[in-house]
Amino acid sequence: MKKKINHYVTPVFWISMSIISIVVILGIVFPVKFQFVTKQIKKFISIYLGWHYLILVTSIVFFCLFLIFSPVSKIRLGDPDSKPEHSKLSWIAMLFSAGMGIGLVFWGAAEPLSHYAVSAPDGQTGSQKALKDAFQYTFFHWGIHAWAVYAVVALALAYFQFRKKEKTLISVTLKPLFGHKTDGFWGKILDSITVFATAIGVATTLGFGAIQINGGLKYLFGIPKNIYIQIIIVAVTTICFIMSALSGIGKGVKILSNINVILAIGLMSIAIIVGPSAKIINTFVETLGGYLQNFLSMSFSTGAFDAQQQIWIQKWTIFYWAWWISWSPFVGVFIARISKGRTIREFLTNVLFIPTIFSFLWFSAFGTLSTNAQSNGAQLTMLSTEEVLFGSFHYYSFGMLLSIIAIILVFTFFITSADSATFVLGMLSENGSLNPHKKIKIIWGILISTFAVVLLMSGGLDALQNILIIVALPFSIIILLIMISLGIELHHEKKEMGLYLKPDNYPSKEDPFKSYQD
Repeated sequence: MKKKINHYVTPVFWISMSIISIVVILGIVFPVKFQFVTKQIKKFISIYLGWHYLILVTSIVFFCLFLIFSPVSKIRLGDPDSKPEHSKLSWIAMLFSAGMGIGLVFWGAAEPLSHYAVSAPDGQTGSQKALKDAFQYTFFHWGIHAWAVYAVVALALAYFQFRKKEKTLISVTLKPLFGHKTDGFWGKILDSITVFATAIGVATTLGFGAIQINGGLKYLFGIPKNIYIQIIIVAVTTICFIMSALSGIGKGVKILSNINVILAIGLMSIAIIVGPSAKIINTFVETLGGYLQNFLSMSFSTGAFDAQQQIWIQKWTIFYWAWWISWSPFVGVFIARISKGRTIREFLTNVLFIPTIFSFLWFSAFGTLSTNAQSNGAQLTMLSTEEVLFGSFHYYSFGMLLSIIAIILVFTFFITSADSATFVLGMLSENGSLNPHKKIKIIWGILISTFAVVLLMSGGLDALQNILIIVALPFSIIILLIMISLGIELHHEKKEMGLYLKPDNYPSKEDPFKSYQD
């Protein structure tokens, strides 16, 4: 008999909606004051607690690497005979689209250019050292540290969800530490913060995505860059991502994610061919070597002995670490949802390394296009961030083709991020339901799009971005607790696995940990 699924929204929905409404109203009514206050709080966190982010995120990286080589790495996320729900390629495409997506297109050419020609780590813009540092720090910001933050949250959620048969809620991951207290008031508050961070993060992304698409259309076709065009872009995108969300993960999200990866690989391949190919490959290889060589020094660098470098690290590295932490609830829940049947080792190696290597190739290609054009006389630094990629294409063959593909890619990444977030928000609003009701997904889709439009009209996107960085501070403590909680539970399971082993080192058919011996 098929089990009936009850769909109902929990207090988490109403609590998070109340918080979001208050924040958005403040951004509308007091845009200047609200942005000033949030900026000052963000600045305080960067100056006085930057060391906390550096130590925490690097610790997360080493925790993930430890798990890959530990005996528990063969534990399967699910029952011993669980099989993955999605093919390896589709799985990677979905986690990559949710985790980075539009950010790569937005910053692919702009960040290396900025570090090289606008604000170098050592202050010496335009030099060969600045160029080398530009790529090395871009790799650093978009590399394994970012994916480790996502991975540890996603792994904990997937482990408790599929292995321990718990609900898909952040609060559940802390049960080994706090027991059933996580089912009460504080658990609801924690899950509400997760919903808040996800909704605000996606609304911000929708806003910036609309600005980038509008910027590309203006640069290429002279279409005006104004709020009306951006509202139309958000409206069209909303219709598309709601339709996709209603079709479910197995159809809409998966198909769009596969299209994203195909388009991204195609765009990058064309860029490498028409651009300075040898220089792009050499940049990738040398920067990868520099990244590995300076991994620890960059990971712990606070700029303590160089005031200028300290300001730069606070502006870029600390900002990124807080940004990835603020996005980890959404991305973590989504990656966990699609990762049933993977072993811990398979999960971590794929989540950590494949997107990282792809990101390195991406920034090598498009960063070289922009910095090479700038070095040869182009004035790309005069363009807005969202126009740099399109401005770079102008100096190479098939520039129009590259630009059109890039706009399509921004649009599809745009839809996929919002689609995934709508699904996650539905899950969290329905007490961790793996398949939330269509109505709640439609409600969230309309709400986050409305927030994006309102903030575009009021100019409150920057303030909302500041809020995300502020939210990252308490959530950084939660991630630390999640690591401890997961470590405790895995240690217990490791002991149980040892107890179940027979003298001949062969597990019985009833052994629930037989996957460990595979």
